[in-house]
Amino acid sequence: MPAASRLTRIGVFYDGNYFLHVSNYYNYSHERRSRISISGLHAFIRRQVAEEEGVNERLCQIVDAHYFRGRLNAHEANQRGNQLFYDRLFDDILMSEGVVTHYLPVKTYQGYRQEKGIDVWLALEAFELAQYKKFDVVVLITSDGDYVPLIRKLNTLGSRIMVLSWDFEFLNEQGEKQVTRTSQDLLEEVSYPVGMHGMIDDRSRRNDTVIQNLFVKPQARPTFTTVPATNGSNYSNVNSFGGGLSASDAYEEAYQPSDEPNYNLADTVDDDPEGRKVSTIRSLKTGYGFVNFPPNNLFFHYTSLIDTDFNELQVEDEVEFTVGRNAEGKDIAVDVRLLPV
Repeated sequence: MPAASRLTRIGVFYDGNYFLHVSNYYNYSHERRSRISISGLHAFIRRQVAEEEGVNERLCQIVDAHYFRGRLNAHEANQRGNQLFYDRLFDDILMSEGVVTHYLPVKTYQGYRQEKGIDVWLALEAFELAQYKKFDVVVLITSDGDYVPLIRKLNTLGSRIMVLSWDFEFLNEQGEKQVTRTSQDLLEEVSYPVGMHGMIDDRSRRNDTVIQNLFVKPQARPTFTTVPATNGSNYSNVNSFGGGLSASDAYEEAYQPSDEPNYNLADTVDDDPEGRKVSTIRSLKTGYGFVNFPPNNLFFHYTSLIDTDFNELQVEDEVEFTVGRNAEGKDIAVDVRLLPV
């Protein structure tokens, strides 16, 4: 087969928690106020690989894509409102884009939910599949320097490696500045390092449709109604989409901030159901806000919201919450829920 007509085979591997972290940043802290679109990201990957390899974009195809992440077990997810529905919805989105999912249960260590073993699983799967399917280019969506040994192993198979990475700053749930940076060791090992933050913020690319399509278009949000069940119980929750949204259109709903494990826990929380407080929102910033609660206003982070989108909140909205305490001993609002008007 002539080289000019040879297919360039691409394998894509997502560090799911990192991807969620990036998507939350663009939805809550960046001026775009929108999440990363998986279909748009795949289109970007095909074009970027074609440019780097110097081949026709139509001959660059993603032949395999895999998503790795820790996930709450069914019991924990059931305690977080409609989390089970959102988990299933996100699975539908990944499935519609041909992405294979790999989940491990999230475990709690020293008061924080953490993933354990998921990076090892990603590395083993990527190397095995590269051997079997002979990827020309392997695309890693990660910032972790722990993947350097994987990259070296993949290079021995003849695969070129592209890393999509984002560098940014944001405020965490305690109001402290957090910095996300990609490992320099990782970037130095790969064939094609791609700094996504720079491309997205490049004003000269503002009319580039591929860059614009990296973000999910605004859509209506699903509503949940209580209706009689048919399984013998009294009621069941049924979701409805006012505009008849497809799974890919409903991507915004699949990524709930409460499911980002490392940014949603106070050191101590009042678990007494009667300890729920009601107040109004005093002010809103980029990804966080304050609730009126004398003698001091309480800080809350977008990852502490339950069944509520931060971007839909307004000053003076009435919310209920639990008073927690951060590592410095300061009171903060957690498990914040918007009350119906």
